[in-house]
Amino acid sequence: MQIEVAGIRKAYSRKKVLTDISFSMEAGSCAAILGSNGSGKSTLLSVLAGVRRADGGSFFYRGTDLLRHPGQIPKVLGYVPQGDPLMEELNAWDNLRMWYDRETLKRELAAGALGLLGIDGFLKTPVHRMSGGMKKRLSIGCAVVSHPGILVLDEPSAALDPVCKENIRQYLSAYMQEGGSVLMATHDAQDLELCNVCYILRDGTLHPYRYDGDFHKLAEELE
Repeated sequence: MQIEVAGIRKAYSRKKVLTDISFSMEAGSCAAILGSNGSGKSTLLSVLAGVRRADGGSFFYRGTDLLRHPGQIPKVLGYVPQGDPLMEELNAWDNLRMWYDRETLKRELAAGALGLLGIDGFLKTPVHRMSGGMKKRLSIGCAVVSHPGILVLDEPSAALDPVCKENIRQYLSAYMQEGGSVLMATHDAQDLELCNVCYILRDGTLHPYRYDGDFHKLAEELE
């Protein structure tokens, strides 16, 4: 397995949010984390991304426990939170220049991840004038600067129009074809079509869920 997560725990004061999170993923696969609001999905993703510290457990990627070596996380994992981590007063080009050197940026826009995401179409647009889809694509573009083997996304399709959703899904498909692993929290049924496996996060643990295309049934499971 490329990714092995075992026994991750996280509590806030006396409230246990994650009690025993364990799962594994192969290279080139996609896993969805489903759950009701407040179930701990964002907490789990932020722990894996190194934003929050786990109370226990392990997160092995290619033999290295990233929770014990958090300095390695930015080199191998790209993280796109729900809120877009962008500088509102800057345009797309200037936001990207905070992550990419000029030559790499030009190369990625011409024939790399940034080109696949269509960011070249709004380079001079200030963030505060961007649509939600533009912001999300730019956030992903910033997150994949190191060509990470893992991409973690928190609600990547939330409040986006169908065209933007499809653009992002096409990029994620290409990313997985190149061997990248995608872990996402989502409420969008179309996102689940990308996934090899789905889990429902309930009572601090993950429960495997087989999505058969019946979104109403899934909604009932999440209540």
